[in-house]
Amino acid sequence: MDPDTFRGDLGGVATDIYWRRRMALLVGVLVVVAVVAWACTSTSGPKRSSNSAAPAPTSPEPILASLQATPTPAPAPTLTSTISPKPSKPKPTIEPRRAGDTCDPGDLVLSLQGTQEVYLGDSRPRFMITLVNTGRLMCTADVGPRAMEIRITSGSDRIWSSSDCISGEGVQVRRLERGIPYVRPVEWDRHRSARDCAAKRSDARTGTYVAAVHSTDLKTPKTVFHLR
Repeated sequence: MDPDTFRGDLGGVATDIYWRRRMALLVGVLVVVAVVAWACTSTSGPKRSSNSAAPAPTSPEPILASLQATPTPAPAPTLTSTISPKPSKPKPTIEPRRAGDTCDPGDLVLSLQGTQEVYLGDSRPRFMITLVNTGRLMCTADVGPRAMEIRITSGSDRIWSSSDCISGEGVQVRRLERGIPYVRPVEWDRHRSARDCAAKRSDARTGTYVAAVHSTDLKTPKTVFHLR
């Protein structure tokens, strides 16, 4: 074999090995550079500190904050009245009326009537008092001159009264049967009267006068007459 040929072959093999080594070294350098670059990138990036404070909580809305800050007032205690209601008074028992009891004013009819309208000269005015019981039962009533007073007036002037100058109590209790009138005649002597019996009694003047019966519970129409 030719010695030059052998050398040429050996030289090609050596060259190939040489470039393979160079490529392997280049790849290793590139790998190292990549690893270093990756390490630098990871270490230089922002790190979260475990000791960093947590973000502050968001403040509540104003309405919720006012509701939380203002305490709700407790309801006022209800005052319970300790006053016990007054016991109702029992209604009085109305006893049935009996014969002889005092007459109920609602059952009595009182009237006054003059015998004339005009009295001439010395003629005296005369009147008739009539009291009638319209109730179901017989009853009693005071028909005396004080209980049934005849009063004669002229305007606002009190001229005469049947209750003036009466001796005693002037009480006259009468039994009144149903529908049977009690009648009492009264005569006026045409003189003035007064509660003072010692006072002088003057004559009444001519003019127009009014006669009426004054009773506590009963009323009568007035009677007008004239003195001439």
